[in-house]
Amino acid sequence: MDFTGEERIAAPRDVVWAALNDPEIMRGCIPGCQGIERLSPDTFEATIKVKFSLLSATFHGLLTLSNVDAPNSYTLSAEGKGGLAGFARGAADIVLEEYGTDTILHYRAKAELGGRLAQFGARLLDATSQRLAEGFFSDFNAAVVAKMAAG
Repeated sequence: MDFTGEERIAAPRDVVWAALNDPEIMRGCIPGCQGIERLSPDTFEATIKVKFSLLSATFHGLLTLSNVDAPNSYTLSAEGKGGLAGFARGAADIVLEEYGTDTILHYRAKAELGGRLAQFGARLLDATSQRLAEGFFSDFNAAVVAKMAAG
């Protein structure tokens, strides 16, 4: 599953970059995130509960940053195990583009599911993955704007 998108955020690029690296902001924006903890400057451990149609699964795994070009871009890779439900693996290339006083966040992501989850069919999994990505970036946008307003 591959998907792309962009989000215009009413904040300067350095503020958006800082938010992308803030576990508290990420926790509030990742749909179903039950916890996230920074293990090192480029590694996080996360627990995320995801609902796919009739099946819901809790994934435990690692989020890793690579290809870091602060404050312009990075690649966020994730790998998690969901017990009997299977596994999820994916990566997203994030690029921040200055647009006047705003920032355009571009993303290109791919995801792979295995185990029982893979039996649900590509159409359902694609729709769920796209919905989760759009939800994250929309919530992230709102969190950054709220942080800017709070000063």
